[in-house]
Amino acid sequence: MTDRPARSTDPITAEVRWRHRFTVLTAVTTVLLLGWGAFVTSINAGLAVPDWPSSFNSFDPFNPWPEWWKLTPVLAEHGHRLLGALVGLFTLALAVWTWIKDSRRWMRVLGIGALVLVSLQGTLGGLRVVLLSLDLAVIHACVAQIYFGLIVGMALFTSRSWLYGDRGSYDREDAAGIQRVAWLTVGTLYVQIILGALLRHPGTGIDPMLAGLHIAGALLAAVAVIYLYRRAAARHDGTLVLYPAARLLLALLVVQVTLGITAYVVTLDESGMLDPSNLQVVVNTAHMVTGALLMGTSVAAALDASRLRTAESSKPYTDQLRSVILEKPSISR
Repeated sequence: MTDRPARSTDPITAEVRWRHRFTVLTAVTTVLLLGWGAFVTSINAGLAVPDWPSSFNSFDPFNPWPEWWKLTPVLAEHGHRLLGALVGLFTLALAVWTWIKDSRRWMRVLGIGALVLVSLQGTLGGLRVVLLSLDLAVIHACVAQIYFGLIVGMALFTSRSWLYGDRGSYDREDAAGIQRVAWLTVGTLYVQIILGALLRHPGTGIDPMLAGLHIAGALLAAVAVIYLYRRAAARHDGTLVLYPAARLLLALLVVQVTLGITAYVVTLDESGMLDPSNLQVVVNTAHMVTGALLMGTSVAAALDASRLRTAESSKPYTDQLRSVILEKPSISR
């Protein structure tokens, strides 16, 4: 077992703290965007605004149609576009900020990667409307989760515990094992997200084959989350990120299973109805948002588990801070 390094002062600059807060803000806004997108899908409003990149042949983002906010489907779809634009602007600012201020080359690459992903995501959403493609709707939903996982990672990489190399206490002998389990959990959860997107986006009710695969995937994901939690609790309960993330995953799993069963029952009960009930919309939206939170939390757990194995994590925290704060980043590098 290892002890966390002592620290007498806090040399992390105000810039690093504010960048971390801004990254967290971007992540939170992304969760709101994911939830809004789930609402759009739940009420079948994806084509309520029939054109792109304009809205009703207007490029005025705030008033594309008289009193558009009074029409629920239009409010849902155009509001989704506005919130997506906000996330895009946040990502652009974060990428530029990281490029200028963070001397870690790989961190700057992540910032550019986030910008590329959010641009791709906006394009996929627009083409889904123009081409009337359900396949692009599914891809749009899946890429969103990759982007969210990347932003969660960037928030973790600017956190105090990461920059200090402060891992807490853990079992060195199990570092490789817990890393494999954590990334396996990420993989099973992402496959489950793909299956959920395939099940939701056609909007034709419950497909028996996809429903069966989704239920089987839920069982595998549940086993992975429970095993990760038990292993983290038994051998890594002193870690500052891994163990708390594993506990949160377990709590989210309980919520997600409850929502999934409820969504299944409500959808069956309302089969044949032209419009979903408010209950179905709320449950389906909450189910999707909880899935995103599971994905993001599992990414944080896996990244921290990976850090337990790296040589960088064993350096004194001042060495890590030097690479982030004391070195002057070069834009041309």
